Amino acid sequence: MSVKQLPETLINQIAAGEVIERPASAAKELIENAIDAGASRIEIATAGGGKSLIRITDNGSGMDAQDLDLAVRRHCTSKISETLDDIRTLGFRGEALPSIGSVAKLTITSRRAGNAAGSQVAVIGGKGTGVKPAPANPGTVVEVRDIFFATPARLKFLKTEKAEAGAITEVVKRMAIAFPKIRFVLSGSDRSTLEFPATGDDHLARMAQVLGAEFRDNAIEIDAMREDVGLSGFVGVPTFHRGNSAHQYAFVNGRPVQDKLILSAIRGAYAESIPSGRYPVAVLSITLDPAFVDVNVHPAKADVRFRDPGLVRGLIVGAIREALHREGDRAATTGTSGMMRSFRPGFSPPPTASRTPWGAAASPFRPLDLQPSRDFSERVQSDFDVLTMPAARADAVISEPVSRIADDAAPRYRLGAARAQIHENYIVAQTEDGLVIVDQHAAHERLVFEAMRKALNDKRLASQVLLIPEIIDLPEEDCDRLMTHASDLDRLGLSIERFGPGAVAVRETPAILGEMDAASLVRDLADEIAEWNTASGLRGKLEYVAATMACHGSVRSGRRLKPEEMNALLREMEATPGSGTCNHGRPTYIELKLTDIERLFGRS
Repeated sequence: MSVKQLPETLINQIAAGEVIERPASAAKELIENAIDAGASRIEIATAGGGKSLIRITDNGSGMDAQDLDLAVRRHCTSKISETLDDIRTLGFRGEALPSIGSVAKLTITSRRAGNAAGSQVAVIGGKGTGVKPAPANPGTVVEVRDIFFATPARLKFLKTEKAEAGAITEVVKRMAIAFPKIRFVLSGSDRSTLEFPATGDDHLARMAQVLGAEFRDNAIEIDAMREDVGLSGFVGVPTFHRGNSAHQYAFVNGRPVQDKLILSAIRGAYAESIPSGRYPVAVLSITLDPAFVDVNVHPAKADVRFRDPGLVRGLIVGAIREALHREGDRAATTGTSGMMRSFRPGFSPPPTASRTPWGAAASPFRPLDLQPSRDFSERVQSDFDVLTMPAARADAVISEPVSRIADDAAPRYRLGAARAQIHENYIVAQTEDGLVIVDQHAAHERLVFEAMRKALNDKRLASQVLLIPEIIDLPEEDCDRLMTHASDLDRLGLSIERFGPGAVAVRETPAILGEMDAASLVRDLADEIAEWNTASGLRGKLEYVAATMACHGSVRSGRRLKPEEMNALLREMEATPGSGTCNHGRPTYIELKLTDIERLFGRS
């Protein structure tokens, strides 16, 4: 069989299989072109979920007749010249328009601001009609009709009109967040009109338009730099989370991406701060020299490759954790909203329910020692100085109701002063402008865990020496990677040595882990270092154990606390970063403002 060159139309259709996967892919490419043209207003109209029509109208620089003729040819672009090392535009491959034209009915009408008239070109199923004069406003209008009509097999794989319309909406949202100075309008017969007015330099205002006003109230600003790699944006407090990762937006040099490394770093930064199966809300923008990132990994340009992925991952995890350390103990406003919805005016308990006067104590408080449980092994006790709270005296008797204690203390503290303990688990505290309800077990669990985590950072963890060192065979390159991190692993109680060219010897393991499969741990660490150039997996295992210990060593539900013990807990929460959530990601307290309470009673 002889070799022959494929026809141009077939080449374009093959390229379209990678560049244009669905109507949303075509919309993305066309919106990127409009942004690169300097548009300040972009209007997107669709019909049939984008299958019947996609129309992109912009007020950008426009094109003349010569540009239009070249624009629909493969690998013709105005955005790069000779190299891929300095890409500063969204598009650069010169494949989008000819690919779309090969599988759909494409019409482009454009006019430069200084030209008296516009021009139009059409490509239908890969066949061009030539450029001709046409009336047009300054800017460009691109119409894509009957997408995939030239490749019916591809059309069968599209989803419902509603699903395809939703995918286009998601594309517009990502572009809107990335470019707040541009006004976006999305309309059509298959949807309600969606408009994002320009917000200028106020990025948070644009994020509120897309993610909802609640994000503004629950966002923490990120601004960090490491080795000429910048990270900015906003992330939600740990108690503000969603059921999927669709509310995580990442941008690299202004380009919306869906990169696994970035999403993994976000997930790692929120470890033990949000519940399992829930996802944080985050909008992150990474800026770096274009030469240090490859955006040409895939024609769709959704994936990127960093020259130093470990640096980028470390920057994201470190910056988010620092932000959560700084402000992450705030309670999400959604908790207040949920509480407000839970209240019902005029509620009265069933006749059979027992009634106890508010603030009354059925019996004096029982003495309680808030020292953590002593069920931990001796090696654990030697490793961690577990956070303790003042223990009640054995002969202590509270004769004064909690609701009358420390009347002058509330204004001085962010979490206020304890007023009551409800159902022997929830502390009610009065603040200057409202009240706070604290889950005593969840709150103390976080405090104990943070004390343990601090111990992990402050000193070398105790290790147990193996009677016979365990020899683990590994590829030589994995051994080399492990030995570069040997000192870090030693601080965590894992002592390894080189044992020939293709093996390492494990001499000590962390005492806190007890009996363990050292070979499996070392192999997992080798894989992690190869992937991310970091050995955080062992620390993650240790922190998981510490979290479990903290859960068992904290104040249990159903235990009565003295007023001074409740206030001590509140003060420790104020001084401990991340105390807004427990180790499992549940909120430790909910705040209710006085204005909310007054609204419940119709006083405002």
